[in-house]
Amino acid sequence: MKHFLRISDWSSEDLQALLDLAVLLKAEQRNGGNAPVLKGKTLGLIFQKPSLRTRVSFEVGMRQLGGDSLNLGPDEIGLGKRESVADIIRVMSRYVECVMARVFDHAHVEEMAQWGSIPIINGLSDTDHPCQALADIMTIYEHLGGLKGVRVTYIGDGNNVAGSLAEAAASFGMHFRIATPPGYNLSEDTLDRAGRIAETTGATIEAYHDPHAAVAGTDVIYTDTWVSMGQEKETAERVAVMRPYQVNTALVAEAGSKALVMHCLPAHRGQEITDDVADSSQSVIFDQAENRLHAQKAVLVKLLA
Repeated sequence: MKHFLRISDWSSEDLQALLDLAVLLKAEQRNGGNAPVLKGKTLGLIFQKPSLRTRVSFEVGMRQLGGDSLNLGPDEIGLGKRESVADIIRVMSRYVECVMARVFDHAHVEEMAQWGSIPIINGLSDTDHPCQALADIMTIYEHLGGLKGVRVTYIGDGNNVAGSLAEAAASFGMHFRIATPPGYNLSEDTLDRAGRIAETTGATIEAYHDPHAAVAGTDVIYTDTWVSMGQEKETAERVAVMRPYQVNTALVAEAGSKALVMHCLPAHRGQEITDDVADSSQSVIFDQAENRLHAQKAVLVKLLA
């Protein structure tokens, strides 16, 4: 039984198969609809954090594949508080065929995988966002026609989105750069995992503090919120530190007119990205949002069909 907890848990070959399947499912949906390959299957959705794209894309994805889903918010389940994670997932394993969990502590999805008897999908944790990374790779592939050798530069906080993107870029033989303020770097564990993958695929991983040096010659500029959920008390400090890392027209111009601009959303316009960049012809942020649906359908089919 496989789970989808972290990009680096899957081989480059398996990730390529997921990408190929996602592209196929998207084309299939646009040409009359997906086959009901998950008919009779139910996906349980567990949320500790608010969600727009994650909830809607998983619910719609299951419907398009002929299955069903049910949503459980923090009021219904208190992971590790009202009931232990181990007990929750053993109960859920008797009711549904798969669980997607959007949590704070990554250890919670690992504990679900340990104690459950069904596949677990990490819909977001404090260290990883593999579903987003797969959708991002799909979006780059659609717009650039290939992946190997593509240069991707992430600007801002070295958070869960950046970590999963680094691992995904390495897996597909891309060149990944990240520019963060000192003290907001990617974790050493994440850099080590991405680096080990890169050694096998010909990818490179580079860390910068200067955003201008990082975007020079890049094919893709990526950013995300400076203040993730659970960090609200740090807002003033983070905004002050991150201000030089804003993705604006001046920074994008240093990469060139053909560089794609990406953001996983929700965007705090006027902070990490400006309106004129987010809404420009170079922006593919809403293609990313759409591709969450098809990338996650590929994961569901691989785990359940």
